[in-house]
Amino acid sequence: KLVFGKVDIDMIAGPSEILVIADEKADPKFVAADLLSQAEHDPMACSILITTSPKLVDQVNQELEKQSAVLPKREIVEQSLANHGHSIVCDSLEECISLSNLIAPEHLELMVESPMEYLGQVKHAGSVFLGYYTCESVGDYFGGTNHVLPTSGTARFSSALGVDSFIKKSSYLHYSKEALQKYGEQIVKMAQEEQLDAHAQAILVRMDT
Repeated sequence: KLVFGKVDIDMIAGPSEILVIADEKADPKFVAADLLSQAEHDPMACSILITTSPKLVDQVNQELEKQSAVLPKREIVEQSLANHGHSIVCDSLEECISLSNLIAPEHLELMVESPMEYLGQVKHAGSVFLGYYTCESVGDYFGGTNHVLPTSGTARFSSALGVDSFIKKSSYLHYSKEALQKYGEQIVKMAQEEQLDAHAQAILVRMDT
């Protein structure tokens, strides 16, 4: 924030988020572990489970208590889950994904059977992790995807940090006399609609020559 405007910055990131979409075949130990992997960041971190299985929610809650009890950052984890942890049950995986698209999470895990079949429905997520064994930690440390990701719903309009983030571009334009004569009246009309007569005049003086 301090330097933005003098130089560009990638994004104002945080708090960290994970959203796990899980079907009835997902292992509750896996789901709980992945939710905790975000909750340990700080008390503001957000961990969300969306599933089609009410039974899985109960099993995951049991695992959360069991696994968090032995974590060095147990206090942070418990605050995070208490304030920003959520479990939501939907009627279908399609509904789960629609809800996820509204949330636009930083990290989205599709912990479902045949996850590639559902990937095309994901419209808004910073990074998507596919299958039961692709936990977010793989992406953070080893898998190769960038984990500087949009947070707080900004995945609706922004992307992960990448090569393009470091590229500065300029646009350029060239109109011939013939092109200006052809389209000048339309440009003048738009300028006049905005009551910017000097803009219109810059076109008109060229059309008169």
